[in-house]
Amino acid sequence: MAKAEAVPHHQPVLYHEIIHALKPQSPERYVDATVGAGGHAWGVLEASAPDGQLLALDRDPQALAIASQRLSVYHPRVILVHASYTRLREELSRLGWTQVNGIVFDLGVSSMQLDQAERGFSFLADGLLDMRFDPTTGMSAADLVNTLSEEELTELIWRYGEERHARRIAREICRSRPLHTTVELAQIVERVVGGQRERIHPATRTFQALRIAVNNELRALEEALPAAAESLASGGRLAVISFHSLEDRIVKQFFRRESKDCICPPEQPVCTCNHRATLREITRKPILPSSEEIETNPRARSAKLRVAEKI
Repeated sequence: MAKAEAVPHHQPVLYHEIIHALKPQSPERYVDATVGAGGHAWGVLEASAPDGQLLALDRDPQALAIASQRLSVYHPRVILVHASYTRLREELSRLGWTQVNGIVFDLGVSSMQLDQAERGFSFLADGLLDMRFDPTTGMSAADLVNTLSEEELTELIWRYGEERHARRIAREICRSRPLHTTVELAQIVERVVGGQRERIHPATRTFQALRIAVNNELRALEEALPAAAESLASGGRLAVISFHSLEDRIVKQFFRRESKDCICPPEQPVCTCNHRATLREITRKPILPSSEEIETNPRARSAKLRVAEKI
């Protein structure tokens, strides 16, 4: 058992529910596809002692550095890799792992990233408009807001933020360019929307949309889910925590589709798809955080956990 002083002070969202869903045990193998600060990984490694192994992936070098320090007590049972979960199959192949017994995805931005103003994820603190999970590569949010056309920005904010004021916000962004900081962007959205009339900040949806676009989050998830399902051993479990409806819809639809033998259109009289179910839904409805968890961690309020098991 790990030393008590090494246990992380902060527990991630739905921590106990994830450990219950995956049921880690020795000497099985697991993947934390979004290791972050290492909270879920800690629980998996603790529960799978003494010989369980964990591959931990993350695009964020800062998160990996923290996870590496926190999980050092479990060396060499944990392998940390700077990579997106879209590289899951390649990283498993590199290790010579043909199958694993459980995989967890904790999607979206972490509390640690939100709390670092310089990362540009939060509209509550002034920082450069960055929003990249991996700040060493790719376009930043500032690149997008300062180069996309009004039509492109409208489509981005509407599609990824489901923001009904998308066109007006995009128009005002274009009028106000160049933009460099989170506060500049948040003030533009507040000016357009007219202040905080809902329970969420008026800039929430716009910031969400830009973050999703910057990190190509939805397409990455659509690519990663089939790879994760294929990588599971029989009886292995895939657990996914999402934080908004776009992610949850992708996970729900994938689990539903892969739990059916036939995915032909309902009106088609004869099956021609030859599809066979590969998963069994453990949670037809998502698991939500308890009121106690939301009280201690308000950022958990929108979390949804879905779990499926490999047939």
